[in-house]
Amino acid sequence: MVSSRYHMENLMRPHLPLALLLITSPALAAITAPETPGTAPAFDILSAGVSRAGDSLTFTMELAGQAGADLPAATGALAGAPVWSYVWPTSLDPATVGFEGGTGILALAATAHPDFDDTPLYDEDGDGDKANDGAGWHSHWVVLTPNEECGPGALSVRDIPEGTTPDLPETWPGLPLFIDSPDVRPVIEGKTIAVTLSLPQGTDSAALKFDGVTSALRVNQSVHAPLLCVTDVWDVGSGDLSLPGTVE
Repeated sequence: MVSSRYHMENLMRPHLPLALLLITSPALAAITAPETPGTAPAFDILSAGVSRAGDSLTFTMELAGQAGADLPAATGALAGAPVWSYVWPTSLDPATVGFEGGTGILALAATAHPDFDDTPLYDEDGDGDKANDGAGWHSHWVVLTPNEECGPGALSVRDIPEGTTPDLPETWPGLPLFIDSPDVRPVIEGKTIAVTLSLPQGTDSAALKFDGVTSALRVNQSVHAPLLCVTDVWDVGSGDLSLPGTVE
């Protein structure tokens, strides 16, 4: 298991050093990585990429084992519920997809969490109930921000303080978090997981830089801010969260 503190502290340096890091890091189309001993094959990243076809972008991740094969066990409660994820942190400003601008790191994530459903607008499993789909792999945009309450050097999904009204995407699921729940479903084929979506017209997708991460998050036991903390980082495509990937 990779130390979450080491990698998250690297990514979440103050904005100017982070900007310099992005500028000076070598640009790679796809990120490739060796197998990581001790990491579950389903979360051991071999490559991460983003490709463009017309107006669509496809975010991909190849794993050492079957993608999506491992799922968190249900706890039966929202408090303390685990969330497992495949994540593509990006250099895009959160305002790109409708969040308040300048509020953190915009990341695309494919997640699974059997204890709650955060896609209330959609019935992913087609059983007629829109409120029971969290266990299957589904996609989100999230805004990540450093949060010492989650642990030294740790990140959380940005909370929405009570009484505030930040800009949020139209498909925000109503949780007090900077999270978007569009109806964009991951495609899992063998060792690869992929998410295809379109960014708003006018987005300079050619300038996008990204990384690949597999990680675990957990809902606060008290179900209050910080509501969703990153608790473990299993693997990082670049090895140092320098966001070296570029769009193919």
